[in-house]
Amino acid sequence: MKTIHNEEESEEEPKLKYERLSNGVTEILQKDAAGCMTVHDKFLALGTHYGKVYLLDVQGNITQKFDVSPVKINQISLDESGEHMGVCSEDGKVQVFGLYSGEEFHETFDCPIKIIAVHPHFVRSSCKQFVTGGKKLLLFERSWMSRWKSCVLHEGEGNIRSVKWRGHLIAWANNMGVKIFDVTSKQRITNVPRDDISLRPDMYPCSLCWKDNVTLIIGWGTSVKICSVKERHAGEMRDLPSRYVEIVSQFETEFYISGLAPLCDQLVVLSYVKEVSEKTERECRARPRLDIIQPLPETCEEISSDALTVRGFQENECRDYHLEYSEGESLFYIVSPRDIVVAKERDQDDHIDWLLEKKKYEEALMAAEISQKNIKRHKILDIGLAYIDHLVEKGEYDIAARKCQKILGKNAALWEFEVYKFKEIGQLKAISPYLPRGDPVLKPLIYEMILHEFLESDYEGFATLIREWPGNLYNNSVIVQAVRDHLKKDSQNRTLLKTLAELYTYDKNYGNALEIYLTLRHKDVFQLIHKHNLFSSIKDKIVLLMDFDSEKAVDMLLDNEDKISIKKVVEELEDRPELQHVYLHKLFKRDHHKGQRYHEKQISLYAEYDRPNLLPFLRDSTHCPLEKALEICQQRNFVEETVYLLSRMGNSRSALKMIMEELHDVDKAIEFAKEQDDGELWEDLILYSIDKPPFITGLLNNIGTHVDPILLIHRIKEGMEIPNLRDSLVKILQDYNLQILLREGCKKILVADSLSLLKKMHRTQMKGVLVDEENICESCLSPILPSDAAKPFSVVAFHCRHMFHKECLPTPSMNSPTQFCNICSAKRRGPGSAILEMN
Repeated sequence: MKTIHNEEESEEEPKLKYERLSNGVTEILQKDAAGCMTVHDKFLALGTHYGKVYLLDVQGNITQKFDVSPVKINQISLDESGEHMGVCSEDGKVQVFGLYSGEEFHETFDCPIKIIAVHPHFVRSSCKQFVTGGKKLLLFERSWMSRWKSCVLHEGEGNIRSVKWRGHLIAWANNMGVKIFDVTSKQRITNVPRDDISLRPDMYPCSLCWKDNVTLIIGWGTSVKICSVKERHAGEMRDLPSRYVEIVSQFETEFYISGLAPLCDQLVVLSYVKEVSEKTERECRARPRLDIIQPLPETCEEISSDALTVRGFQENECRDYHLEYSEGESLFYIVSPRDIVVAKERDQDDHIDWLLEKKKYEEALMAAEISQKNIKRHKILDIGLAYIDHLVEKGEYDIAARKCQKILGKNAALWEFEVYKFKEIGQLKAISPYLPRGDPVLKPLIYEMILHEFLESDYEGFATLIREWPGNLYNNSVIVQAVRDHLKKDSQNRTLLKTLAELYTYDKNYGNALEIYLTLRHKDVFQLIHKHNLFSSIKDKIVLLMDFDSEKAVDMLLDNEDKISIKKVVEELEDRPELQHVYLHKLFKRDHHKGQRYHEKQISLYAEYDRPNLLPFLRDSTHCPLEKALEICQQRNFVEETVYLLSRMGNSRSALKMIMEELHDVDKAIEFAKEQDDGELWEDLILYSIDKPPFITGLLNNIGTHVDPILLIHRIKEGMEIPNLRDSLVKILQDYNLQILLREGCKKILVADSLSLLKKMHRTQMKGVLVDEENICESCLSPILPSDAAKPFSVVAFHCRHMFHKECLPTPSMNSPTQFCNICSAKRRGPGSAILEMN
């Protein structure tokens, strides 16, 4: 079946697909012509011009044949059950019979019978009704005695040419218009007049179809009306029918209507088309059109339009086409004398077909993934592979490679096939970022092929892949050899050297890797050493490590003393004293005693490379030889360090002299004298300063709390000018006054505290002491109270809460009549040991 679309809509996906009804139908239409057809969900019924009725399955195979008349069959009607059929023909014959039972009605009229419609529920005994139409519309009904009686529903307005029965409503069309009859109330409820009376009703017949039980669609000429049957309110009835009809939509179409069918809220319209021939300039018959339109109140919107190539369309008139439909499956049958075409709603497979035809592969793939349970003819993988090929053809290699991840998934064979395709077009680099690295794993040759491609043209890309790809994907030795071959041409290429080190690392050839990292001074060298415990390999590379990053190297060496000894490190750094100092200094900071054997060496190292830390080292170290240190400091004229060493060796007077003579710093001299707290030093300081007014000022300002200022003042020569003397004397007096005030304040506090404590002790000692059966004598350890309370007893209880029987205490001597607690007095006599006697 060939479908022709309008050019302007060629990019829009069609809504329907078409195929010819073949098999038995082809055979029938070769000898006969189709006159009418009706559709049931289970089968088809076809009437021909030679008076035959054929029952067909949905594929067009003949299942039954009835010879009804020698002339044209005008209409066939089926009830909803599909068990009863009514047939009328051009010679006036009318038959209504059961397909699975005997004949029920057979009559021949004296005029052609154009239409017939059996009750939708004819199978029920209460619904044995049908209507026929020629010059008048007759309703036949079987009575209770199984006899058929008829009544005229309408006549006098020309031949009845179309009828549709739905529920309790019968709609028919004659030359004047469309009527609707209510079988239940026996009333005709409306008349919808024909719009274009210029058209011959026999050439351009009316098309009727019920959308549902109350919605009738009328197509006549180029006009479409949608009518709704509604119930009339009780107050409005009077002599009017209980129902009325409202036209809810009315519009014109471009071509003559041959058939109508509902499709959800849209309409399927079969149109008869005439066009002017370009050759003869005469009007001729064109291909019929099948349009899907969206009705609106006064117009319509065209959704799709297809021109159908049916056999013999050049000879067909408007009346020769019929549109029948199957409500259950949305199948539409375009019936013409020489051809029957089936239109179906397109399913997801058809949608994907159209997308692939339009090269919309991504949309097709998405549609297939969404509807993978419903598609039957397509496979997601096939669509995906076609999409990849399409992208490659367009030159969009990166997108194609990226799509491989999703489309190929875990199919290793397909991955390898695609890689070779990319190799053929020279685009291995494009697919390299997306190759699977774990599940699945491809053949090593695949990965090696891509690595060689990068190695020939892109060292950075090669290095990136080596970093990102696990080493088990390829043969490491093959790649190592390839890199070494390239290094022969460019031996200083840092990217290749670094990559080679990574390959060595994966191959557990850590020695070679470490050597490259050190040559490159690469930051990962320390991580490599730690991770793979390469301390045995770096014993002869300590200087290189220190040169690269002394701080990290020292921290690593100190953290791993058990693997590389301090002695080994110091020996390796013997020719690089500045690095030796860095190592020993950090060792000393961590532990003052670990490197004690090197403290003497460190004195020279500090003096040479780090004098600011020499004095702190001398102060903190308990192992450095002071004489050696003094000698070095004196040689280098390090005054502060020499002063410290002299004082530490007990030569405080020489140290003070050095401060005064070398540094000329009275404040430092005073501070030194304060630290030593030696009267002779103060005397030397005064003697040295007595002829130096600035020194005298410094002494007067600071000496007051350590030495009697009078000693200094008496020695000042008369007439000597001393800067800020007055201020210094005032300060001395203020300091003295402050000392007096502090002493008096302390005295008051002590007196108040003593009195408060004395009162507290007195109150405590005046309190009674509880004596009961639980108390024991601290001497004999027996209960303090006698078992017989009537007997006299004597108990001694001390304020410290120790208790004794009086007879258990020693008799006090004449020299010391006061008795004390034996227990407390053994520790120390105090106010709590006084006696309290109880009789």
